[in-house]
Amino acid sequence: MIPDDVDFPALTAALLDAARSAGAQDADAVAVSASSLSVEVRDGALEHADRADGTELGLRVLVGGRQACVAASDLSPDTIRDMAERAVAMAREAPVDDALALAPADALARPGADDPLQLVDTDAAPLPAALQDIALRAEAAAAGVAGVRVVDSANASYSARRLYLATSNGFSAGYGRTSHSVSVVAITGEGTGMERDWAAEARVWAEDMPTAEELGRLAGERTVARRGARKPPTGAFPVLYDERISAGLIGHLLSAANGSAVARGASWLRECLGEAVLPAGLDLTEDPHRPRQNASRPFDAEGLPTRPRAIVQAGVLQGWTLDIATANKLGMESTASAVRGTSSPPSPGVSNVALTPGTASRDNLIRDMGRGLVVTSLMGASINPTTGDYSRGASGFWVENGQMAYPVNECTIAGNLRDMLIRITPADDLPVWRTHRVPSLLVEGLTIAGS
Repeated sequence: MIPDDVDFPALTAALLDAARSAGAQDADAVAVSASSLSVEVRDGALEHADRADGTELGLRVLVGGRQACVAASDLSPDTIRDMAERAVAMAREAPVDDALALAPADALARPGADDPLQLVDTDAAPLPAALQDIALRAEAAAAGVAGVRVVDSANASYSARRLYLATSNGFSAGYGRTSHSVSVVAITGEGTGMERDWAAEARVWAEDMPTAEELGRLAGERTVARRGARKPPTGAFPVLYDERISAGLIGHLLSAANGSAVARGASWLRECLGEAVLPAGLDLTEDPHRPRQNASRPFDAEGLPTRPRAIVQAGVLQGWTLDIATANKLGMESTASAVRGTSSPPSPGVSNVALTPGTASRDNLIRDMGRGLVVTSLMGASINPTTGDYSRGASGFWVENGQMAYPVNECTIAGNLRDMLIRITPADDLPVWRTHRVPSLLVEGLTIAGS
């Protein structure tokens, strides 16, 4: 269950009082309590178990257009006083940034005490023995797939987190979040012919998780399918990004639409506001209020109420992802997108996003691509954030005559993100439980460097 043995309202209020006494003009305080338990098994026995519990405080102060952040895990009054004095002293030496500000008091969220987003599993936290049983069942299911030589690891974990934010202009609220996760990694082959693959899922509520057996079998089947992998041909071919990794491609667009990158001039989208960046039939939306989702949140890290928004509508870029500081720099309004840790200032970040799915199945897209590459794993990256030039190591399956012919590894795919994204074709396999809900994506004419 969510840690509840700390009086967060009183603790954050004490931090703000100390900051004012030390000379801060404005301040915000964050308190986070977290508890986690992870169990890993190997060869039918417990390999490793880890438990962590703790509370951390964070304080940001604003002094004359300057800011500083400090954090501590000691909750004593002396530490709170020292944090405030140290933060104010640091802020007075920091450079001036006129864009810094707290949210206007009349714009702050007014969350209630209930949990409308259902971010906390109300069942009791799993015991170590229960997590070990889940991990063992997942391992056994993977090992039972013909062709799996060994299960490298099987892990089951649970975490509970409670966050509280208070600001010197009147905001004071918090929320909790739980997470259940299972992961399995299997290996097939020997020596230089060894291949591995995996399956993993995470949910806020345990009852929404797939079974351990389902995940184990999936990891085993994915692994066995990779036996005999070799390099693909070199040339320009269509590439289909499997839904396992397609969110990473859309993630490059989200990074380029981040107000921090735009304000620095380090975004290949910086001149594209109001222009087509995806095909005309596609929307890319954000919805922080999706129930039982790992990234949902009732308010952002500056106390503003979160809300659904369109990032791309009918293929056209609608706006940037902004916190207060980046919005002020760009002459816009915050999109209530601030995220932060206890030791860092707010910065823009997205929560739940979804791309419009297509009407064709993944298999039909593979059939229609004729000859090309289905990518199921990406590694390394060479991305130029200013130009959008893109190059990544990849593995997956080679397609001949519309059929997957053999597994591939040790190849590189390259292109330019602006050109790639404007001609994507989505499949209909939109994943329901992902933070970034992105279906498989077909991209025409990428350069593949293989044999």
